[in-house]
Amino acid sequence: MLTASFIARALLSGLIIAAIAWIGRRNAAAAALVASLPLVSLLGIIWLWHDTGDRERLAGHMEATFWYVLPSLPMFLVTPILLRNGMNFWVAMAAGCALTVLLYFLVVPLAAKFGIRL
Repeated sequence: MLTASFIARALLSGLIIAAIAWIGRRNAAAAALVASLPLVSLLGIIWLWHDTGDRERLAGHMEATFWYVLPSLPMFLVTPILLRNGMNFWVAMAAGCALTVLLYFLVVPLAAKFGIRL
């Protein structure tokens, strides 16, 4: 069942994404700066804290977010390279996303070797 709180959260998150796209039409660098801010993560953190008040859960969530951000970063280099070399947008995006998923699967066991449980 959708609650008013869930709908408000979804609308706010959607507005952030729409704002980034709108800004990007005028200034790609400014949109990239806004997109690079962890706004959605911060909202998720705030909502998780509001819903649970659980310090340990929140700390675990934030640490896991850090480790999952790292394997997502190469997508932001590979996809532009593919686009600049003439690859179709959707294929380039799919390749960037596939790379990220592959790196996620590599990071989880690698992190475990260092005692980091994701």
